[in-house]
Amino acid sequence: MTGPSADTSGPPPPDGDGADETEDSGLLAALLDGMDAALVAFAADGTVTHWNHEAARILGWTADEAVGRTGLAGWAVRKEDADDIEAALAAAMRSPGRQVHEFALLTKDGHRVLVRTQASAVRGPGGRVAGVYCAFSEVHTQMDLERSIALSEALFEDASWGVVLVDADLRPAVVNAHAARTLGVGRTALLGRPLGDLLAQGVEELECALQHVLAEGAPPAAAELWVTLRSEEAELPRRCWRSGFVRLASPLAEEPVPLGVAWLFQDVTEAKRTEQDNSLLRFRAHQLHRAGRAAAECPDPAEAAAVHLDFALAGFADHGLADLATRPAPAPYGAVADDDAADAYDTYGAHDTYGAHDAYGTHGTHDAYGTEAGAGAGRGAGCALVRTLASPAGEPGPSEAFTATGIPVPYPPGHPAFQAFQRRGPVRTSAGAAPAEGWAAARHWPDGTVHGLCVVLRSRGRTLGVLTFLRSPARRPFDRADADYAEEVAARIAACLDLSGAASS
Repeated sequence: MTGPSADTSGPPPPDGDGADETEDSGLLAALLDGMDAALVAFAADGTVTHWNHEAARILGWTADEAVGRTGLAGWAVRKEDADDIEAALAAAMRSPGRQVHEFALLTKDGHRVLVRTQASAVRGPGGRVAGVYCAFSEVHTQMDLERSIALSEALFEDASWGVVLVDADLRPAVVNAHAARTLGVGRTALLGRPLGDLLAQGVEELECALQHVLAEGAPPAAAELWVTLRSEEAELPRRCWRSGFVRLASPLAEEPVPLGVAWLFQDVTEAKRTEQDNSLLRFRAHQLHRAGRAAAECPDPAEAAAVHLDFALAGFADHGLADLATRPAPAPYGAVADDDAADAYDTYGAHDTYGAHDAYGTHGTHDAYGTEAGAGAGRGAGCALVRTLASPAGEPGPSEAFTATGIPVPYPPGHPAFQAFQRRGPVRTSAGAAPAEGWAAARHWPDGTVHGLCVVLRSRGRTLGVLTFLRSPARRPFDRADADYAEEVAARIAACLDLSGAASS
């Protein structure tokens, strides 16, 4: 094979053209030595003409020891394998393009190394074959590279979780198909945009995590981030993304230079909500059990009712009120005693608790003073509710029983407590996103109340009164599951108050 040798030692050429050739030879030698792959070249007669630095690193033979030898047999290849390798190199000289093979070569200390080679003919002027070059690398190194490429392609095409590469400026640089679907935009539409353009809530936590990874490296465990997409900000459907982070550094730099962060995430909202719901149900069942055990030790049934209320407030509401009716209670279910009773709202009739006239789903202006107020405005004065039991509105402490004075609470007509009493079912109400000043005072509830839930106290087929739970802005509005729990607590409190005789007045 013609061309400059990797061994560039020797006297300089005598003329200017020779000096240019020497410069070209030095440049070629530098390029060959700087390659990441090992390279050996053969002349047409099989003589080794080039042997770069990577080949010397892998096999241990230096360029001075390799260049000028004929073939590889006996020193870089076992004699038993030499015929196959020489035949493959000869075939590469006769064939167009590159030929890929795997060979076992020998290191200088006698160990065998499995390498993957790419051989191609070298042609001189006129297309005449002048030799062959063979670039090779250790098989495990090549396989690692191929696996990395295959993994990258799979993550960005077929992965069942989101993958976003974020640059050092915290802007998406590459987004896979799953992440684009989750974020609700196209893959290219995300590139270069701030994360705040995509997320309405949770962007601060995400950016903090990315900055930490850029500075300190990947965290030891996955993080769960609750976010809200900007496109769904009006509905506020919070989502939980289980996220992992990996810092990316350039393999070509002498010192690790962060290229950005690989953010991998999966939507686990449904599983997380189910887990939270199950945990909440277990906690409430445990509270009911503890309340029953504690109430069983109370000699006074009224004290037992207060115990039930105290246990119910834990993790559920900020305040609890129990109001008993002073008039004769409505007739039992199914009985019609007089015209007033026949005219009352039947819990299980057309105005069912969970029907169109219920306060479920009315977290806003459609509350007890909205369109429902007309239904109960004329009947609120038909019964009087007397405060019997209440949690302290100031400093936290145990619920207190009130002296039976008979003076009713000045609830106005259409109050949620009256609605619950008439319907014999729960009524929810809320001040909405922007509570009006005096909203709680108008309902005779403690200051700071923005959410209310009224359920009836039923015992022995009679409606004894109303139990009210109240929440501050720090808590979410009441939902159906809360109403079910409140009715369970109300049944226990009603039984205690009925036993105490407080409901007979």
